[in-house]
Amino acid sequence: MNVAIIPARGGSKRIPRKNIRLFCGKPMVAHAIENALASKFVDKVVVSTDDQEIADVAVQYGADVPFLRPNELADDYTGTSPVVRHAIETLLDSGWDIEYCACVYATSPLLTTSLINSCYEKLLNSEGTDYVFTAARFSFPIQRAILQTESGGVKPFDNFGITQRSQDLEPAYHDAGQLYWGHHSTWLNTNKRIFGANSKMVVMPDHLVQDIDTPEDWERAELLYKLINSEKK
Repeated sequence: MNVAIIPARGGSKRIPRKNIRLFCGKPMVAHAIENALASKFVDKVVVSTDDQEIADVAVQYGADVPFLRPNELADDYTGTSPVVRHAIETLLDSGWDIEYCACVYATSPLLTTSLINSCYEKLLNSEGTDYVFTAARFSFPIQRAILQTESGGVKPFDNFGITQRSQDLEPAYHDAGQLYWGHHSTWLNTNKRIFGANSKMVVMPDHLVQDIDTPEDWERAELLYKLINSEKK
């Protein structure tokens, strides 16, 4: 079976209870659960959390929560990959027959089911690919970035790039923080990194990508969500 794992710890500090706070009338994590469940390529959705309230909400919206994440994997410093590996290992030990695994972030309400499907299809059709993930292009050339010095002045991030025309610089991309597909054995191999030479991107338009780390991010994401869904009607 294919499994979507949604990491959703309870200790968010910048936006308290972020994963179950109402986003456009529904708990934030519910959007990720429902979009993953609607995918024809996802058989089970598992929420990895250390928080019983989040677990209860997840089950209410159709996810499985067969375990609670240990505290050592629920702090501010634990990355995504160890959390997904723990979930896969726990599920395999429980007898689950897992083939491919998608990691879907709980705070990705702009992610769609069709995109989940597209990323999976790209993974299957790209021989030798470890991961497929969503990304977005930087709107301004990163080679022309400037840094602030300790004295309050400025200096170029890239001494060569700052002198070049924007159209002559190679475009750069960033992780959209939404979705990562990989075979379960790839996730368990610590030598294979998501942002490695054998991974591929699905590049998203800017209006479908929004980090949600601050109250301002939250408000912007709600506005985008409402706009996108109003256009579908």
